This record gives sequence, structure tokens and C-alpha cells, in this order.
Amino acid sequence: MAERYEPHAIESRWQARWEADRLYHARDDDPRPRWYALTMFPYPSGDLHTGHWYAMAPSDVAARYRRMRGHNVLFPMGFDAFGLPAENAAIKRGIDPREWTYANIERMRGQLRLMGASFDWDREVVTSDPEYYRWTQWWFLQLYKRGLAYRAEAAANWCPGCHTVLANEQVVDGRCERSDDIVERRFLTQWFFKITAYAEELLRFEGIQWPERIRTMQTNWIGRSEGAFLEFAVDVPGIEERLKVFTTRPDTVYGATFMVVAPEHPLVARITTAGQRAEVEVYAAQTSRQTEIERLSTDTEKTGAFTGAYAINPFNGARVPIWIADYVLVTYGTGAIMAVPAHDQRDFDFARKYGLDIVPVFDHEEIDVTKPLEAAFAQGRRMVNSGPFDGTPAADAFARVVAFAAERGVGEATVNYRLRDWLISRQRYWGAPIPMIHCEACGIVPVPEADLPVLLPDSVTFDASGKSPLTRIPEWVNVPCPECGAAARRETDTMDTFMCSSWYQMRYADPHNAEHPVSPEAAARWLPVDQYTGGAEHAVMHLLYTRFFWKAARDMGVVQGDEPMIRLFNQGVILGPDGNRMSKSRGNVVAPDDQVSQWGSDAFRCQLMFVGPWDQGGPYNPTGMAGIVRWLNRLWSLGTEPPEFVDDLASEGARALRRATHKTIRDVTEGMEAFSFNTLISRLMEHTTAMQRARDAGPVDGQAWDEAMRAAVLLTAPLAPHIAEELWERIGGGYSVHTAEWPAFDPELARDDEVEVALQVNGKVRDRLVLPAACTEAEARIAALASPRVVALLDGKEPRRVIYVPGRLLNIVL
Repeated sequence: MAERYEPHAIESRWQARWEADRLYHARDDDPRPRWYALTMFPYPSGDLHTGHWYAMAPSDVAARYRRMRGHNVLFPMGFDAFGLPAENAAIKRGIDPREWTYANIERMRGQLRLMGASFDWDREVVTSDPEYYRWTQWWFLQLYKRGLAYRAEAAANWCPGCHTVLANEQVVDGRCERSDDIVERRFLTQWFFKITAYAEELLRFEGIQWPERIRTMQTNWIGRSEGAFLEFAVDVPGIEERLKVFTTRPDTVYGATFMVVAPEHPLVARITTAGQRAEVEVYAAQTSRQTEIERLSTDTEKTGAFTGAYAINPFNGARVPIWIADYVLVTYGTGAIMAVPAHDQRDFDFARKYGLDIVPVFDHEEIDVTKPLEAAFAQGRRMVNSGPFDGTPAADAFARVVAFAAERGVGEATVNYRLRDWLISRQRYWGAPIPMIHCEACGIVPVPEADLPVLLPDSVTFDASGKSPLTRIPEWVNVPCPECGAAARRETDTMDTFMCSSWYQMRYADPHNAEHPVSPEAAARWLPVDQYTGGAEHAVMHLLYTRFFWKAARDMGVVQGDEPMIRLFNQGVILGPDGNRMSKSRGNVVAPDDQVSQWGSDAFRCQLMFVGPWDQGGPYNPTGMAGIVRWLNRLWSLGTEPPEFVDDLASEGARALRRATHKTIRDVTEGMEAFSFNTLISRLMEHTTAMQRARDAGPVDGQAWDEAMRAAVLLTAPLAPHIAEELWERIGGGYSVHTAEWPAFDPELARDDEVEVALQVNGKVRDRLVLPAACTEAEARIAALASPRVVALLDGKEPRRVIYVPGRLLNIVL
């Protein structure tokens, strides 16, 4: 009687064996070439969901493949454990965030082990462990020493629901990405990392293989603009400083008929006249309640308020009215612009609305600039209405105007970036404390490195205000100043959790080092990451921050090279059976534990990869599991019920089986390299079907069968590691299949003897031809013209043209 395939018993047995043997431990002294594979570590939210499996199981396949290709693979796992959800859960449940977090970590560890992934658990990191955040704090101090961490008052995104500030990247469509509350703008004193110091370098992607869309998203987020700073004197008694603007069009300065400053600009209160003060204050208050998205929207009508003050155009001495308007942001450029309505549509609409002058400073082939304009136009031929620059060709205008400004000391060429410095302060408890102390005598003083880590206090309580409990623990807050010994206060803000994940890949290389975040030897051995996988939603947050952090660490001498990850692959989003994102409210959630309980880990892994291309995602429907289960059962049957053997390697059956085997090895290898898991599973299904047919047809050559069976198990091993390990042992492969050598294919045996060619007439497929793989164009033409369907369409006429794409199609043009 045939032995049944029992996935749960097989999986539990091999998982225990692998863990006991530390099979996936990456040894530092292994002489094989190293391969550092990394998938983004999870936040310990409580349960591993299908999205986690969809990200991690295929990443595990890729790591296992590299191990079988002869690499010493480092594939670690950990937990991004600090963050607001733990604090919110603690408030809701009346428990300590630490208790909630570590209970979730323990549960998720067990679920990750059920996946059968080849994680090196000896290198686990948990970012909320003091042993980890001691080094997070150390990194802060190094950045501070180098002028890359600073404290400043600035307009900040404030989430009223989370009671904390947010980085620009954490605001999505004007709302907090986590709580969905409308974000407010407040002026607060915050800690920043000077990511803008690396803006230019962050625009370069040489030497890394990252998706084009990620590079584009980062490039657009950094937002490099070439232009000039120009300075306008303010015509208000007692105001000595100039109004500085950044413009990409200094050549239009003679057309600047009004200035616009952000309502939050510090000059506004000082220059507003008494008669305009009430209107300006009302308008500024209204603007403060708008989101940045709303203020920049091109769909809303532009509004503003006149301050009553004027600036002086440094080029022609004209008095230019100063307005405030919501479409100018204090966080971009200088928070002030010169408005040129003739050549900017937004300024044109504003000028029309408020009756401001519109002066064109370029002529145009199709527009009569001596008459009132109907709309703004951006580019022209030659400068007009521009004093000594009249007649200057547009191509020369920028350089000439900037040179003139520099000579007069009223401007200079510059490069500006949309990117703002990274705001890392959070007014919450559950995060790495910022290791700084405030002393009235000494100012801001770093905590000595010997005193790290600054530990979070235990057993905190939260009140209804949502404010950080750190502010209400005097024995934690009040400390002596490290420099003078006087009474001082700790910084009560904690760090953005993206700080923890910006360097975690370094710590995996040396997770137990008590002297360094990573030793030079470990960094040289393992870094940078060879293959990183994770979601594209992190493009302008984690993936940008970690690049900045790596470059700063390089300049500190901690790591070598310019980039933290050589290759990046972004998986798509796994959806519910109804094609929507999985959500409890929609009732379309597929729980991984239930799937594993019913089908086993191998089947669930493979079904996730079979839904479609990994980078595209798609709906997961449990009803589709039947095909995967049939395939695994067929593989089990082939391994446990071999055919009767004969010694006949020269037979047609043996040659056909060998040809199928080597084609499969070739195609699956190509699929592994391209992460095309859905297509390579299809090929493995075809291979087991071919083997089953060979077995059913009668006795099979033993050598051809053994080659086919070993290849089937080896090629399946990364995808379905448990059944492959079991079958490998049963067919005499030894322990372990996951350290066995990946099979090689013979190109001659893998070569197709025949190809199917689409036969088109005037671009429409009319027939299909099966031709020899080495068929010439002349031979293909003869076969095509002999097709009964083509003969009928030609009706005795000669074709006008024949186009042949070898091995793919032949198109007859009538």
C-alpha cells in the first residue's frame, strides 16, 4: 500500500532537526564566498499575517538557493520593536508596552519557525533590547559630534491622535500614516539629523541594482533644483535683514511684481502694518489648520493677505508689495518667493485675483507681449522689459542675471533640495531615549559614552493626555550635568523608530559585540547586504534613511563602500480572495496559521508564490491550493513509489526523460535568478508530470530516473524545504538537501529540438507551426506558405512581404 504524504509530521520533525543542528548558522570562519540575504524585519504587532509570509517565504527561497549554489549565507531575522502601536496598546489595555511587545515577539518567533525559513536565529536582534539601543544611542552621539544631529525650532507635523510629531515622510495625504488623524503644523523645538548634507550623493545610484521606480521616487523626493538666491531689501523702518528668496528663474527678476512669504515666516509679524495686522493674523490662523497637501494643491483657488509692507527689487529699485499666501511653505527654500505672474500660472492667477501687475520679461513667437496676457507662459525668446538685459537670448539669460547679482552682492547661483532634514524627535515613551542632557550652565551636553545605554524606566503609567510618561518621572529626568555636576535634566524625547532600522543590517553582522556596534572585521566580512527584499512603500523613509546612515557611518570609518544594499527587490502586495487588501472589516483575511494547520507550511509557501509574479502581488484564494497539493503529492509518490528499472539509457524514453530533466534545471535556475517563482513552480509541475508519465508507461532506465528524481527534489528544496529534505533522505541523498549542490544542466540536452511558431497574416495569428529548432528562414517560409489556412487567404497571390522572428513568429503581409 502506498505511503501517505503527512506534511505536518514531516515538517515538525525537520524543523526540530534543523534547529538542533544549527543548520542555517552563518559561520564567520567559513571559507566559502559569503552571501548576505536580508528581508525587512517585522514589527511585533501580535500575529504573523499573510503579508509577512508573502515577503519572507520567497526571500527564504532565494537565500536557500544561494546556499545550494555554494555560498556561506547569512540570512538573519529580528524585530523592529520600538514604536507607537505598543504604546497605544499599553494605554488601551493598561499594561506596560514592554510586556505587550515581548509577548508578541515570542508568539511571532514561533510562527516564523512554522514557516520553515532558514533564518539564523543566533544573530537575532530586537531593537528594544538595551543591548541594541545602547548602540542606537551611540550612533546618535557620533552624528552629534560631527554636526549631523542638531536641535532647532521648526514647523513640525503634529498628530493630535498620537500626541507626537511626524517626519514629512510619515504624513500621507495630509494625515498621519498610522492613526489617520489630520496632521497639524506647529512650531516646536526638535532634534534633526542633517540628511541634507548627503542630498547630492543620495541622488547617485552607481554600483547598486535597485528598481527604477525606487530610484525615481527617491530622486523626486530629494528634489534637486538649480537656481539662485536673490536678496530683496525690506522697505520697513528698523528692518535691516533682507528678504532672501530661492528661484529657479532668476532671469525673470524684472517681472517680479509682488513677493509672497509663508504665513509662518518669522518676518511676517515684524513687517505687517497696523492696518493689515488683523487680516494677516486671521489668514495665518486659517492656514495653520490646513495640511501641506491642501496648501500645495493645484486644484484649490489661491488666497492670500497683504502685509502692508514692501520690498525693493535689487535690479530695478521697484517697490514690490509683500503678501502672505498658503501656497508658500516655510519648510521649502527660504519660505519666501518672488512672484512673476507673466511666467508662472499660479502667480498669474493670484495677480489676476488681487489686481496686481503682470509684466512679461520675455517675448514670444506666438504671443503679443505688448497686450494684456490671457495666461502665463514659461519660456520665451529674448528678454524684454529688463533694463540692460533687453535682447538677451533666453539661453544666456540665467547666467548673465546671476553673474550681475553676484557682482552687486545681492545673489548667487545655488542648488536647492526639496528634501528636509530628518526630524527624529518623538514625544513618546516607547523608543530609544535621546542621550542628551540640558544644563542651565553648560547648555546641551551629550551623555558620556561610558554611561550608555540611557535605560527606559520600568513600570510607567500613562494618563489620558497621551503625553510621554518620561516627563513625569523626576528620578529619571533629574540628573547631574556630566560637565559641571550641577542639577540638570535629561532629554525626554525619544528617537524615531526609523533610527533603529537604519543600521540594523550592520548589527546582524556582529550581534553580540559589547565593544562596537560592528567590528571592522565583521563589517569587512559581511557588509554590505548582497540582496535586500521588502516593500516599495519604504522608498522615501527606511530605504532613504538607511542609505544616509550608511554614508555617515562610512565617513566615520565604521564601514566601507558607498551603499548598504547592493541589490533590492520589492515584492508586491498579497490581497484577499476578493482582490482587496486584507482587512478584518472586509472579512477577507486569510490567517496563515489556519492555512498551515490545514495544508502544511510547504503548501502554503508554494501557493503564495504561485499566485503571480512576486513583484506584482495579487489575490490569495485558498481554493487554489488544490493544484499545489496535487503537485506535492505527485512528487511524494514519485519519490516513494519508483518505477521498475531497466538498463536502457539509449532508449527514446530515457532520452526524453533526460531532456525534460535538463530543460527543467535550466528553466528553474533562470527563474530563481529572476525571482520568477510562479513560473518555476509551473516548470516543476510539468517535470513531475513528465516523470509520472514515464513511470506509468512501463520500466524506466534507472540512471535517467535517478537523475530526474534527484533534480526534482533539489530544485524543489528552496520552495518546499520539508518535503524535499524527507525525500532526499529517502532516495539516499544524505543530510541535508539544503547543503547539497544545486544541479547543473547540459546545454545540449536542454536544447529544444522543436519550437512552436505563431503564424500571422497581416499581424493576426492564423495558425501555429511546429518547426525544427534550427530551422532557417527559407525553411520556415516554405512551411508557412504550405499551411492550408495561409493558402486559402493568399488565394493564389504572392505575399508582399514575409517577416520571420526565429523561434517565435512568422508574419505574412498580403
